[in-house]
Amino acid sequence: MELRRTPFFEHHERAGGRMVPFAGFSMPVSYSGLKEEHLRTRASVGLFDVSHMGEIRVRGPAAEDALMWLLSNAIRRIEPGSAQYNAMCNPAGGVVDDVFVYRLAADDFLVCVNAANRDKDLAWILANNPHGAEVIDEGDRWAQLAIQGPRGVDVVDQLVDFDAGEVARHRFRVASFAGIEGAIVARTGYTGEDGFEVFLPAERAAPAWSAILEAGEPHGILPVGLGARDTLRLEVRNCLYGHELNDDTSPLQAGLGWIVKLKKPGGFIGSEAIAARRGSDPQVLVGMVLQGKRIARGGMVVSHAAQPVGRVTSGTLGPSVGRPVALAYVDRACSEVGTELQIDVRGREARGVVVDGSFLEAR
Repeated sequence: MELRRTPFFEHHERAGGRMVPFAGFSMPVSYSGLKEEHLRTRASVGLFDVSHMGEIRVRGPAAEDALMWLLSNAIRRIEPGSAQYNAMCNPAGGVVDDVFVYRLAADDFLVCVNAANRDKDLAWILANNPHGAEVIDEGDRWAQLAIQGPRGVDVVDQLVDFDAGEVARHRFRVASFAGIEGAIVARTGYTGEDGFEVFLPAERAAPAWSAILEAGEPHGILPVGLGARDTLRLEVRNCLYGHELNDDTSPLQAGLGWIVKLKKPGGFIGSEAIAARRGSDPQVLVGMVLQGKRIARGGMVVSHAAQPVGRVTSGTLGPSVGRPVALAYVDRACSEVGTELQIDVRGREARGVVVDGSFLEAR
């Protein structure tokens, strides 16, 4: 199958992006190098092409009721101009996908879904829409760029006609961006840093890449690939679908209780199963900081007292942490902070300790 290209493909090639297949697209995994891109984002600002993500429009008089039923969080509580993180669950309490929802108007929502789940999520929403909301696949209509890092607001401020610093976290504006009308400029992100994600009409999006780099040049902006995007999210323990989340894991297992509103009127798909599983799922997600230089990778076995107790879901050498870090599902009895665990790294043992919170806090 021929790989798809985002509107910024030629920019990636000119910037020396190392292109790889990802979720049906040709995407840059790195440009100048993963570590440099990662650290520049933490220290200043990075530019990410995330146009491979999917967008589904849900609108009409039944839109709010439909999303209250489909999603774990309380969509009804957010007003137009706000965004909210959610889990979309199945009847068994597993996660179909984790999504960000942008409320454009009282009866108009844009649901941003993970790249690998674009078709799956659309089919799920269409099949579980008893309220009859209008559901439209807009994945090809939008391009998306992320401008992340402590200087991200300074970059965006030069490209919009409003004060970017006055946009609160998880809020957005529909505005002109770099001269492109109809953009959604949202103060959201996946890196643990301040910054913005910008949705642009795909057919007019290409010039935005150069405009952002020009505005960010005084701040040392770098284009950033998928590799550093993954290490950035892992250092702050953001879940990645297919690793920490899947159709079998409950959002409570993954530590996402803050987006699960079990008492909202009428419940939601999977709410009864999630409530029944609460506290009884045999494994939960933990973060580990490892000793030495061995790096844990997804699928590696985790042990305690010489007995297997779980498996790693994601692991890396944290460029900002300076040590190997990992996420893993382990037996509940081994999940307490301070518990020492062992990881089988290709036949050699690496030792880790369970920590709480962001790995950046555990430095």
